[in-house]
Amino acid sequence: VFLGNGPSGICLSYLLSGYIPYFKRDSTHPHPILQRKLEETPDVSILDQDLEYLSEGLEGRSHSPVALLFDTLQRPDTDFGGTAESVLTWWHETNRAIPHLVLGRNAPGGAWHSIEGSMITLSRGEWMGLPDLPFKDWLKQKRRGLRNNRATAEDIARYYQHYVMKKGLQKNFKCGTVVTSVRKVSAENTSNHAQKDLEVNSDSHWNFNEKSAEVFQVDGFLKTVKGDKEPFSIYAENVVLATGTYDSPTWLGVKGENLSYVHHQLSALEEAVKNNSIGITSDPVLIVGAGLTAADAILFAHHCNIPVIHVFRRRVSDPGLIFNQLPKMMYPEYHKVHQMMKEQTAACAGPYECYVSLPEHHVLSFGKDKKCIFQDKNGCQKVYKISMALVLTGSNPNLSFLPNNGIDLAVDNGQPVNPKRNPIDVDPFTYECTQEKGLYALGPLAGDNFVRFVQGGALAVASSLLKRANKNPP
Repeated sequence: VFLGNGPSGICLSYLLSGYIPYFKRDSTHPHPILQRKLEETPDVSILDQDLEYLSEGLEGRSHSPVALLFDTLQRPDTDFGGTAESVLTWWHETNRAIPHLVLGRNAPGGAWHSIEGSMITLSRGEWMGLPDLPFKDWLKQKRRGLRNNRATAEDIARYYQHYVMKKGLQKNFKCGTVVTSVRKVSAENTSNHAQKDLEVNSDSHWNFNEKSAEVFQVDGFLKTVKGDKEPFSIYAENVVLATGTYDSPTWLGVKGENLSYVHHQLSALEEAVKNNSIGITSDPVLIVGAGLTAADAILFAHHCNIPVIHVFRRRVSDPGLIFNQLPKMMYPEYHKVHQMMKEQTAACAGPYECYVSLPEHHVLSFGKDKKCIFQDKNGCQKVYKISMALVLTGSNPNLSFLPNNGIDLAVDNGQPVNPKRNPIDVDPFTYECTQEKGLYALGPLAGDNFVRFVQGGALAVASSLLKRANKNPP
């Protein structure tokens, strides 16, 4: 059972549906050592090879060796602007499929359906694609091109839905499901219970040689068309956590943050503009944060001529600031926001109307009179009257369905799970949780934050599950 039907869950479903990758004969990978390794056993699928051996020595934009491996097999020279074809060929071996269910709240694509459709992706369009169906090929069928090599969130969401249909995976997906609990139970206790409501499409649940003494019980409910909630319970020997991190926006934890004019999602600003509750003559909108969501909010407000006060803790020149890591040519709109942050501080007026930047400041409190108090690094305080506040400082995963909110599974098991600072502790070559056998974590929960790199985790999980299910060829 997988929890989450975003790109991680879709990719893993593809691999467990019997789609097996092999090294394509007569193809040449630009990495000579990897090429030599691939030529050693061309008749053995990538899933059945030693992933640690294949990925040894690879370098790139991910800390995960398997993520780098699967990415470079699919897009060999993409980081150097190349367009070399994948060195993989895919065979559909139905006898190696493992029955599974993919549970998700939305349609296949996960959180991509919750993002404003016109938003342009940070990653290049071709990096958003899934195995054996290049995103740019799908876009060509729509008679559309990529803007500056990037795609809209709406395109991505539609592509993921199309992928599930095109690859015949829809029988494994149950959408409109909310999982409320995952816990280990004795296998003996489950034998008397039928699986309720959500059936795996197979005569047998899992074809494992050895029966586990314990299994996972997954409880939740299915939202019906009428709005009812139908409860379900599923028993599985393995559970894959692929729920992403879009669930719970981060709060500042300051006084007045729960007041009605303080929001934690960009959609609140779009809604306010749509219903004319703010406009050109309004008091400024406060935007807190220095990430890409905050930048998107600034661009949106700037486009609508709405005045903005922008507050963030870091220095504008801080190398950790995302804007200092993005190529200017590829991301002109984010470069513009970065320029505004540098040139239009409260201390010195710049060329941009309706925008004031307050670097190295933090919010002390929100008042009922819509007056907000800030403090700079020297302890000096400022007060501004605002129309609404958007706190856009990231989000955290919602793991309330796990015992102790999943904290026991984290690298630092004294702190909540956080995709950047404290991911779930997994084996790098199987993605199995080190603290709970049979439980796997994928994507941002395991520290992989880009679509192009979450797929390596799916490869690792599929390889591990095939070995356990004894579905490997002789």
